[in-house]
Amino acid sequence: MKARARAVVIGGGVGGCSILYHLAKLGWTDSVLVEQYQLTHGSTWHSAGLVGQLRSSVSLTKMMMYSVGLYGELKDLTGKDPGWNQLGGLRLASTPARLEEISRQAAWAKTFGLPLEIVSAEEAQRLFPPMSTDGVLAAAYLPYDGYLDPTQLTLALADGARLLGAEIETRTRVESIELRDGRVHAVHTDRGAIECDVVINAAGMYAPQVGRLVGVEIPIIPFGHQYLVFEPADPPLPALPTLRDPDNLIYFRTEVGGLV
Repeated sequence: MKARARAVVIGGGVGGCSILYHLAKLGWTDSVLVEQYQLTHGSTWHSAGLVGQLRSSVSLTKMMMYSVGLYGELKDLTGKDPGWNQLGGLRLASTPARLEEISRQAAWAKTFGLPLEIVSAEEAQRLFPPMSTDGVLAAAYLPYDGYLDPTQLTLALADGARLLGAEIETRTRVESIELRDGRVHAVHTDRGAIECDVVINAAGMYAPQVGRLVGVEIPIIPFGHQYLVFEPADPPLPALPTLRDPDNLIYFRTEVGGLV
């Protein structure tokens, strides 16, 4: 393991690997990522992986649109498929207030060049046959949305970072962070120390523990997120658009012939 790096990224989930990749792409190739277990070991591996591009702010929407372009870029660079399935996305309106919201979003989407359209409940059911139209007033449909495999994406980002010159050390636990005059000087791990100028805390649900190493309280609390994986249907369901029903706090996507 190298003894000196420009930046050390702590955490080998999709966030940490994305940060490492983008640092290397911007020229910070002398960067190292350290992960206490294996890549995606924390909360990344069981993410549903839904990708919806139209968000509540301009910055978030642009970031999501960039992400969709990034998946193809990674595939070209690394030869690894990030598991991107651009099958479209449906967002149901089951209340008048939600219908008003998606109608405004349809107009707003045009400013980004996103072909969001409002479809009837029956058209939504045609696109996603397992759904019921009971109580559904309409739906927003964006054909450029979809879902991906979070583990495959993380490994593609990691490969991309390595190809650009960055390094990744797994099975490496951070034990302390050395400060001098209020600045980071080194990250001490169970495999030795790495002198560095910058540390990025990308430890996800472990981020508060990493923050406390430098006396910083990070207000993140792990929260249980329940999901069900259905057995394959008979006949198995084809790959379908993602379906969100925010009024009833639920989403669906197809998974090996069944549903998540």
